[in-house]
Amino acid sequence: MSSEGVGASLWQACVDQLAQELSEQQFNTWIKPLTAQVTDDLTRMTIFVANRFKLDWIRAQYAARIADMAERLSGQPVAVELALTPREVPVRQPVTVQAVPSAISEPEPLRAGDGPGSMAGMAPDEPAGAFKNRLNPQLTFDSLVEGSANRMARAAAMHVAGTPGHLYNPLFIYGGVGLGKTHLMHAVGNKLLTDKTDAKILYIHAEQFVSDVVKAYQRKTFDEFKERYHSLDLLLIDDVQFFANKDRTQEEFFNAFEALLAKKSHIVMTSDTYPKGLTDIHERLVSRFDSGLTVAIEPPELEMRVAILINKAAAESAEMPEEVAFFVAKNVRSNVRELEGALRKILAYSRFNQKDISIQLAREALRDLLSIQNRQISVENIQKTVADYYKIKVADMYSKKRPASIARPRQIAMYLAKELTQKSLPEIGELFGGRDHTTVLHAVRKISGERQQLTELNQQLHVLEQTLKG
Repeated sequence: MSSEGVGASLWQACVDQLAQELSEQQFNTWIKPLTAQVTDDLTRMTIFVANRFKLDWIRAQYAARIADMAERLSGQPVAVELALTPREVPVRQPVTVQAVPSAISEPEPLRAGDGPGSMAGMAPDEPAGAFKNRLNPQLTFDSLVEGSANRMARAAAMHVAGTPGHLYNPLFIYGGVGLGKTHLMHAVGNKLLTDKTDAKILYIHAEQFVSDVVKAYQRKTFDEFKERYHSLDLLLIDDVQFFANKDRTQEEFFNAFEALLAKKSHIVMTSDTYPKGLTDIHERLVSRFDSGLTVAIEPPELEMRVAILINKAAAESAEMPEEVAFFVAKNVRSNVRELEGALRKILAYSRFNQKDISIQLAREALRDLLSIQNRQISVENIQKTVADYYKIKVADMYSKKRPASIARPRQIAMYLAKELTQKSLPEIGELFGGRDHTTVLHAVRKISGERQQLTELNQQLHVLEQTLKG
C-alpha cells in the first residue's frame, strides 16, 4: 500500500467502507490481507492479492464494488486492476478489471465451471469454509425487500436459517426467473454462517452437481465426492429441474439427500416449478422434494416493486421520487431483474443528460419498453383466455350466474385484470357486467391469498399469465 498521500487515503476509505458492509469473517478473509497502490492522480488502483484463487474470487465478488466506491469517493472514474503480490519483483502484468458504473443487478451466482468452489478450483492452502461455501455475502435477509409475494418463502427460509435440521426439511422454493429464489438461498447460508462460523455450507447450481458427478466418474474419485457432499451441514442447490433425464446424477443426489437427512443436515432447493410439475425426474426423488415444505415466490406486487426501486436507487446514491417509482412499477411488472434493468436505464439517462429523475425523464429513458407495454393486454382478452382455459362461455364472465364452476374463473379473470392491466377496480367491475368495485377487490384478495396456499391454482395462474403475455 502506498505509504502516503491521497492515494493511500482513498484505498483506506474503501477498506473502511467494506469493513462496515461485510461480516467480520468475510472482511478478515478477503479484504484485510489486501494491499494496494494508487496513482497520484487517483485514476488507477492496483490491488495486490496473495494467490491466483483469491485473485479470481476478489475479481468476481468485490472488484466492481471497490471501483464503484473509489469513483464515488474520488469523484472520478478509477480503473481497478488486480495483480498477484510480487515475491521479489513483479512477475505478472496486472489483470485489468472494468469498473462497472451503477452495477445494481443482483449478483449472479457462479455457474458450473465458473471458478472458485468447483472441485477443480479448490486451492489446498485456503482455510476451510473461506472458499468452499460459494455464498455471495451481499445476498442477505436484510437486503431482500419483503412483500406478500415472498413473505411465506422468506419466513420459512428464516426459520431454516435459525434452526437448521428441524422443520421444513427439505425446503423447496419455486417460482419464475428473477424473483429472488437464489437470493433467499444465499440469505439462509449467510445467516447460518453468522450464527455458526464453522458450519459446513455449500451453495451450488444443479449444473455444477451434474459436472461433479461426471468428474467423479471420470477420475474414479467417488469417495472424495461423497465426503464432500455427505458431510455438509447445509446444502443449497439451485434449479433442480436441470436434473431431468440425468439418471446417474439423480441417483447420486438421492444418496446425498438420504445421507444429509439422516444426519439432521438441512437441504434447500429451488426450481422453476413445484415438485410434482418436474418432468423426467424419478418419482422417488420427487416424493423426497415434496416431503418437507414447498413454497412459491410470486412476481412482486405494486407496493413491493415501488419499495425495491426506491431501495436500489438509494443503494446507488440516487434519489428516486415516489411518484416516479410508482410510474415505473406500474409499467414493469414481471420480475425484480426487469425492475433493475429499468432503473439502470433511468439512472444512466439521468446522469448522461444531467437531469433530475422525474416521470418525464423515466418516460424518455424507458420509451422502448413503454411502447411494448402500450400494446396492453386487454380485459376482454383476459376474459376470453380464462373462459377458454376453464371451458366456460365468455358471456359467463359478465352474467349474473353464480355456480362455482363459473364464479371461480370469473374471480381469476378479475385478479388477472388487476395484475396485468392499468384498469382501476371500478373500471374492471364495469367490464364484468357492471359489478361493484368491492366485488372485484374481494376477488383479487381471495385469489391472491389462495395463490400462496394452493399449488395447483398457482400453476394455472402461471400458465394463464404466460399465455396472455405471449
